[in-house]
Amino acid sequence: MIKKIFEGLLEFVTKKEIYGTIIILAVNYFLYHTICIILESRIEKSKNDFERKKRKTIVSLIENILKYLIIIIIAVSLLSIYGVNITSMVAGLGITATILGLALQDTLKDIINGISIMMENYFVVGDIVRYNNFTGEVIEFGLKSTKIKNHAGETLMISNRNIYEIVNISQNNQNVQIEFSIAYEEDVDRVESVITKSILPKINKIPSVKDDSSLFLGVNALDESCVKYLIQYHCNRDSQWRTKREALRIIKKELDKNKIKIPYPQLEVHNETKIRSKR
Repeated sequence: MIKKIFEGLLEFVTKKEIYGTIIILAVNYFLYHTICIILESRIEKSKNDFERKKRKTIVSLIENILKYLIIIIIAVSLLSIYGVNITSMVAGLGITATILGLALQDTLKDIINGISIMMENYFVVGDIVRYNNFTGEVIEFGLKSTKIKNHAGETLMISNRNIYEIVNISQNNQNVQIEFSIAYEEDVDRVESVITKSILPKINKIPSVKDDSSLFLGVNALDESCVKYLIQYHCNRDSQWRTKREALRIIKKELDKNKIKIPYPQLEVHNETKIRSKR
């Protein structure tokens, strides 16, 4: 009984369809992951951060293309093993391609534009970009779409055919402007002196800020309850949010140190009992 079961199992395993399927899947799986490991090892050999991100983008795109190619190779190989006439299928591929081309116009646009993005360096994985009112980091770039993640952890997926609407804000040094409010009763000359002599020198010492790039631009607005002052500085790519937080901290500490009032909404509450007693 056991011998018959073993013989039946052996006969099943030795069928061309069975061992052929296992070999095809194993070989292609090994091939895909080996190529991916080799490609990703190239990222570590980048000379600088920009080159690393560019290589990461190219590797991501190649891995996407490779994945689809492997799927096609597996499908064709399995069909051949199971006796499907591949030649006749290839003969009818022209008509099928025409039909698919009409049905998948948008997908083809996505793929073509994805290749164009890579060739033209519109952006790379890790760049900060703005799409309409959504600003974030490019975390994934594929043949059909691009994923952007903002500081709140929200992820936006955009079809590559719409990439022309994206603004890359991290290819060059960032120009950051900060506007802050001061109470009207503060002396303008004294405020400007604190900004130029205390605040700007400390902002210049932030590691990502370009040397001596901080600049006082003057009074920017006269609002109902405050005077608004404007400063700016240049910083490294992708560091504008971190440097802005550090700069705001410096501004607050220096204003407090020099006892310069930052206005904020206040509500005056009258005690009705005390008012009546006074009467």
